[in-house]
Amino acid sequence: MSFIVTTGATGALGGRIAALLAEAGAEQRLVSRRAVGRAPRLDRATAVDAEYGDRAAMRRVLDGASTVLFVSGSESADRLDRHRAFVAAARDAKVAHLVYVSFYGAAPEATFTLARDHWATEQCIRESGLAFTFLRDNLYADFLPAMAGDDGVIRGPAGRGRVAAVAQDDIARAAAGVLLRPGPHEGATYDLTGPQALTLEEVAATMTEVTGREVAYHEETVAEAYESRRVYGAPAWQIEAWVSTYLAIAAGELEGVTDAITVLTGEPATTFADLLRRRTPESGPVPAADT
Repeated sequence: MSFIVTTGATGALGGRIAALLAEAGAEQRLVSRRAVGRAPRLDRATAVDAEYGDRAAMRRVLDGASTVLFVSGSESADRLDRHRAFVAAARDAKVAHLVYVSFYGAAPEATFTLARDHWATEQCIRESGLAFTFLRDNLYADFLPAMAGDDGVIRGPAGRGRVAAVAQDDIARAAAGVLLRPGPHEGATYDLTGPQALTLEEVAATMTEVTGREVAYHEETVAEAYESRRVYGAPAWQIEAWVSTYLAIAAGELEGVTDAITVLTGEPATTFADLLRRRTPESGPVPAADT
């Protein structure tokens, strides 16, 4: 009997997708590094622990799967190597269809440094011979509120650039639809965006209007951006990734708006204002910027 493998099942996006697949009656194998005891308890779902970089373990996890959701691994210096090991395991297991959660504008010279990893992963999947669908998510709209510091200021070198951020619930609905009926989407790449592109000034103004909390945007220089983030003690590659998120906005690389959410779900994409109205204190932690 075939089943869907849902990776990243303990994360914000993977968990949403798993819940939608369960509602549709799909049999699933929920996979993450610590899935057992942490993955959502869903009908017809079994949790399995496995790490992307462990090719042998992933080969066993993927054996017998018809369709696989491949949520990108956690940010790390060796993430691309772990992705390559996972793709090799999927090829060895003869997975019928791989649905990869990539990033908007993935390209070898993308300003956002992590988008380069996504492009390299896409190329690896293409070269594997596996049937695939790429879902290139724009920045998570759910993440935008976390850009504001405790003082209510969003700081970064984004200039007057715009970002067509997309709600995770919309991504989940789109991904679930593809996973349940992958055939028509074989070989397709979908750019998933919100319904409008906003400057960070407009993001701040929307947050102020909807939440009642005063939020403002302060444009940093690139040098200021690097300096202000050094206090977190993160490695150089990660600080560069954080800063390059804003630089990609400034460069206009995240501003394109598509109708892919509507095409894949039959419903309009969620506006940032509506997403804020739906948020509650019980919503859980804000997700990372990258998928």
